[in-house]
Amino acid sequence: MDKKHIGTQDLTEEQIRQAAEQDYMNQAQLIFFKALLIDLHETTHERIQETKDQMASPMELSDEGDRASWEEQCAILLRIVDREQKLLPKIQEALERIRLGDYGYCLETGDPIGIPRLLARPTAEYCADVKTVKEIKEHAYKD
Repeated sequence: MDKKHIGTQDLTEEQIRQAAEQDYMNQAQLIFFKALLIDLHETTHERIQETKDQMASPMELSDEGDRASWEEQCAILLRIVDREQKLLPKIQEALERIRLGDYGYCLETGDPIGIPRLLARPTAEYCADVKTVKEIKEHAYKD
């Protein structure tokens, strides 16, 4: 997504990247990210539906090899749907943070998450340092 309409002004991703630090999460940026999240929600929902439709209409399975291949493909598609369905509530939570005025700030430290990180992952809840520590702890306690 390169542009989103904001009244009569178009705000591009490049303009957001080049914005001054004091402009962080100003009204125009919040509108941009809200539109980005809404678009992400819609496309994610569409991908889920397309995947479900694909699984609901299997091909003609003439032998066991075809059936095994189809079952493997369905298993992969189910993992994709599961992953996409987990994204939808995260998008809704990010939209709620925009509504509350907390979007773009780390839930743990309150520090800015940063424009590059939000453009890469608009649902980000934590700054990179906090997220790194959380992932290290997850892997350490996983076993």
